[in-house]
Amino acid sequence: MGRRIISVPVLYLLALGFLVLLPIWLPVTVIWDLVTGPRRMAHTRLLAFGFWWSWLESIGLTVSFWFLVTGRAKRTEPHFRLQRWWANGLVVGLRLTCRLTLEPRHLEVLTPGPVIVLPRHASLADALLSAWFVTQPGLRPHYVLKRELLADPCLDIVGNRLPNHFLDRGAVDAKPELDAIRTMAEGVRGVDECAVIFPEGTRANPEKRAKAMARLAERNAERAAKLSALEHLNPPRPAGTLAVLDGAPDADIVIMAHAGFEGLDTFGGILKAIPGTAPVLLDCVRIPRSEVPDDDEGRIAWLDDQWLALDRRVDTLLAERAAMTAAVETFR
Repeated sequence: MGRRIISVPVLYLLALGFLVLLPIWLPVTVIWDLVTGPRRMAHTRLLAFGFWWSWLESIGLTVSFWFLVTGRAKRTEPHFRLQRWWANGLVVGLRLTCRLTLEPRHLEVLTPGPVIVLPRHASLADALLSAWFVTQPGLRPHYVLKRELLADPCLDIVGNRLPNHFLDRGAVDAKPELDAIRTMAEGVRGVDECAVIFPEGTRANPEKRAKAMARLAERNAERAAKLSALEHLNPPRPAGTLAVLDGAPDADIVIMAHAGFEGLDTFGGILKAIPGTAPVLLDCVRIPRSEVPDDDEGRIAWLDDQWLALDRRVDTLLAERAAMTAAVETFR
């Protein structure tokens, strides 16, 4: 509650500030971009998205308050519809302001549920990306997210009314966290249900990958040697994924590759990527549950194999997207 006393007013003040100061920040950033980068207009686009995001979040927060006063705070269906609207609104905003486009492939494998979705984790936008693509076919996602995201009041309020678990990554005792993940996954039973967890645990980049591989080598040299071929992904942390598999024993697995969000884990990286010159490519593969081993040791080996295959698919998508970008630049 103490967190929300700060975060909720800050969000509304931010949205109001964007609106009131629009006659100042818009011409200033337009002039700045015309001088420094007229072809890209990156700062103007980013601030325009910030304006869009702040009002989208404020509207979502207001609707969540309306659910509370009308006695629907404990009903999940209105909140799932709000989540779907929010995710679609963010993608529309990114398309309008930053020229981001998505090229999804094989999204039909997401249905029917129950499914467990294992996406790669490359950027700050991955949670948004996964929320968009799993809600488009009408799935009701159960998320494992890091607790730090509770700083966003919309995620804090709406996310805690939905069957999600906000993971304490710094917990000394991991058992309560894994038990909570397992319990969350037990609700993934119906044809419109899915669980989403990021097996890497954090955004992948060369520095993080090197540190993760070094830690893995200290604990399990055999796994480290096997996963040393990874070029784009961090080695998976299997504990959370195993807990989800235990909680949803009948769910198939969908592994999601994407290319186009690399480097978007810093403010500078985001500015550099605006506007998009080629679509973000998404590709999904569904694996029948019958192909997943029953024992933990076999599951870890299976997950490592899937992650190596995912790394190769990401490499292919990156090469395809690079060719698209080169073609666009050629005709400019």
